[in-house]
Amino acid sequence: MGEPPRERDPESYFGAGIGGGSGLFTAGGTPGGPHSPAPAEPSVATVTEPAREIPVHEETDVLVVGGGPAGTAAAVAARRLGQRVTLVERYGDLGGLSAGGLVIWIDRMTDWEGTPVIAGIGAELLDRLPEGALAGPGPELWGSTDPGQVAYWRERLSAFRETVCRSPMIDPEWLKITSHEFLVGEGARVLLHSWVVATLLDTGTANGGGTVRGVIFESKQGRRAILAKAVVDATGDLDVIAQAGGAFVTDAEKDGTGGNVQHCVNTAFTWTGVDMGRWLEFKREDPAAHHALMNRGRELLGFVDTPHVGWRDDVVVFMGPRLSGYSGLDVEHLSAVELESRRRMVAHLDFFRKQAPGFENAWIMLAAPQVGVRMTRRLAGLHPMTSGDWKAGARHPDEVGVSPSPSRKFPTISVPYRALVPERLDGVVVGGRHVASDAATQAFMREIPQCWMTGQAAGTAAGLAARTGLPPRALDVSELRAELRRQGAFLHEP
Repeated sequence: MGEPPRERDPESYFGAGIGGGSGLFTAGGTPGGPHSPAPAEPSVATVTEPAREIPVHEETDVLVVGGGPAGTAAAVAARRLGQRVTLVERYGDLGGLSAGGLVIWIDRMTDWEGTPVIAGIGAELLDRLPEGALAGPGPELWGSTDPGQVAYWRERLSAFRETVCRSPMIDPEWLKITSHEFLVGEGARVLLHSWVVATLLDTGTANGGGTVRGVIFESKQGRRAILAKAVVDATGDLDVIAQAGGAFVTDAEKDGTGGNVQHCVNTAFTWTGVDMGRWLEFKREDPAAHHALMNRGRELLGFVDTPHVGWRDDVVVFMGPRLSGYSGLDVEHLSAVELESRRRMVAHLDFFRKQAPGFENAWIMLAAPQVGVRMTRRLAGLHPMTSGDWKAGARHPDEVGVSPSPSRKFPTISVPYRALVPERLDGVVVGGRHVASDAATQAFMREIPQCWMTGQAAGTAAGLAARTGLPPRALDVSELRAELRRQGAFLHEP
């Protein structure tokens, strides 16, 4: 145990379908190729499921659906308001794509001057990671434009637009452990291996959209219900809202084969046994040779992805290759993406071992247990975030969070509470990548720190709604903002 696997010809695993774009996907990453399985014919048949009584597993004050960054932050925030909190997660761990999806690069949490504008529970979680589980510049470097520091940290994805940021790499296993211990230590209940399949909706309410009263979930114990005073949809795909018939938007189909990163799906992977110091020196000292090597990979494989240093120099993470034309809501698509991602992982391994300095002894450490989905549905909220708003420097009176801006040309971005509240449904708020926004805004609001930030806001709102008996849309925003500040969140002054 613990020894790297023996090298084998990748074609002995998968046949000729992994190179030259001749596998499940063409070189552009879209469906096709001679090895593509025949798509399943749409079924027109139906079956009738007999009516049955669903046991109530429990009743709680705040129910959080989804245990990713948004869900973990929401559960802690609601618990700190003294509410009973239950979190339901379909996988066997917490952390979502930041852990199970190997999105171990935590995007920028500081503004261009180095102020940590995404603070609160997300920052607290990072601070709880043990020594060796996090790699990134210290606070004294946040905001630095020193060319030497920028060059060093750019290679480690912690410098952006010539500025060093708080943007660390993390050990995903420690994030899982720390997230779970954090929630349990706060007194939240956590149900893993439980998939929410339906929303319990009271349609007899005066708002016209109904009130969410809980969910039905399935597990090894069968089909059960959880009732709650307030629900946080932190599923990432807006499952609770969609199952309740709530309004949402999506533009994924407009770009089915165009390769837009937001609409790509992939399984990330990590290798170890590498010497990333040698690789980075090669890139630095001989950029022409590095450029030629990557071009050679594209010619031989039909695709190539960039290796990034992990949380230690003998671990490398590949965030792709990204595959376009697939839906994160279609089981046939997800199944195809998993297979092709692994084929491409093996093809990368063969190429990098033979051609790339520092990769001679590389071996597969982990293919992500969670497929990487960037966007499926977004909430149709009371006030969607738009690029026009934040480019104009809008400061919302109901601000519940602040995001770094994508460019020095723009100020920090004000996140309104109304972007977390459905148009008509009551009893539910959202946090995570599916908050109400346009596509350009979702490109950064889907990142891990922003999910911590909107999750904390959603959990705080749900906790206040459960405590006061008010629907989330009727909350006193000044009280919500005061509580967020008390919990360490960064907000602009009124």
